[in-house]
Amino acid sequence: MIIYADKREDSRVPALLEQSCTLKRKQLKVGDYLLSKRVAVERKTCQDFVQSIIDGRLFRQVEELKANFEKPLMIIEGEDFDLDIKIHPNAIKGAIASISIDYGVPIIWTVTQKETSEFLLTIAKREQEGKKRGFAVRGTKKKKSMNDVQEFLIAGLPNINTKTAKNLLKHFGKPEKIFAASEAELQEMPGMGPKTAKNIRKILSKRYEKSILE
Repeated sequence: MIIYADKREDSRVPALLEQSCTLKRKQLKVGDYLLSKRVAVERKTCQDFVQSIIDGRLFRQVEELKANFEKPLMIIEGEDFDLDIKIHPNAIKGAIASISIDYGVPIIWTVTQKETSEFLLTIAKREQEGKKRGFAVRGTKKKKSMNDVQEFLIAGLPNINTKTAKNLLKHFGKPEKIFAASEAELQEMPGMGPKTAKNIRKILSKRYEKSILE
């Protein structure tokens, strides 16, 4: 049984896996662990999950998993999200719901690194033993289509996720029309509230201010 682990993983999970399988360390383009040609896993501690919401990594990683693997998974490791980071609990709940419902990526919850390693081994065993699902690590990410690039561009606006970005593009037709739209025009799209529309216009119209350190 072979498992690929991203060489940047600094937890004890790879060492625990080595006790029961052949572990290969690579700098993976997508995911933290590859368990077969169709299963990739993104592992996050509770703290990293929250931080990845704040810095915008989370949904990019989920999108890449979904685009490159037939059976993507996410493992969230830890007991709770009671962390000293300023983020509303509803934002965490919303992110979890979006990963599961909007993206269709299952989430496995674990408490310890040992439990995480046990889940990874169990899934790898189901995937590889007797099913001829041997595999080699993928070297490149799936090339993004023009639609993907446009959705990624619009999803960078405040309070806009990928689903809303798609709806905006369907409504306005192309990105430049979204950027040129007034608050009133933005609110014509179903589900677009005045606060979000105002924030979008504020971001797009405010002059860029250079840092005094530059």
